[in-house]
Amino acid sequence: MSSYKLHSVFAIVLGFLFFQNPLLIGACFIGANFPDNDHEIKKDNVYRLIIVGLVLFIILYILKLPYNLAILICLLGLIFLFSSHRGFTHSIFGSIIISIILYLIILMASKLLFLIPGFKSLNNYYILSLIIVLIFLSVFSLNRELCSIFILLLVLSYIVFPFNNLNNSLLLFALFLGLLSHIILDSFSSSGVKVLSPLYNKKFYKTFGILMMVILFILSFLKFRGILYLFINYYIFKFI
Repeated sequence: MSSYKLHSVFAIVLGFLFFQNPLLIGACFIGANFPDNDHEIKKDNVYRLIIVGLVLFIILYILKLPYNLAILICLLGLIFLFSSHRGFTHSIFGSIIISIILYLIILMASKLLFLIPGFKSLNNYYILSLIIVLIFLSVFSLNRELCSIFILLLVLSYIVFPFNNLNNSLLLFALFLGLLSHIILDSFSSSGVKVLSPLYNKKFYKTFGILMMVILFILSFLKFRGILYLFINYYIFKFI
């Protein structure tokens, strides 16, 4: 598989092309590193994710709080548990579903944090809640060294830079962009990727990757013209 370092660097480059918000770049980074949880060497991550979901379900059920968050965490783990490497999780359809699940987990977990006494009295409490959830997700998508660096940079970014131009549609798009970037890089490998799995099992190679890079470059240009974000906000996000 492509090096996790390459996936990380490519996600950061795309993040800077599309966003000026460190949190959105962080979401793109997390998305780019999530798909390889379908690999055998990362099964422990998946088991931990499912266990956390089950424990959280029990806690929320006992406290009579909404437990949809726990169900989504378990569902995310089960998707990776039963997926073959570079199968569904490395497809366009898989990327759409996983990005939506990650997005919902972030929003629901943030709302759960708001219930903690005094949390909503903190400055920028909504941004802080998103940072906390991204750090939680980083534990299940990054190795120990990369996770520590990610957390440090995310916290420093919050201190140094303003987290402006943030809305839910951009958060969802950042997650999907990260997942898509992973597929693009893997298409340059000799084993290719099943981009249209499970509907079509043909493997796609570097021609697909080059084409997608060109498309993303064009989209980043449209972003600076404001056209892309207008499309995302008014023609895509309203269906989520």
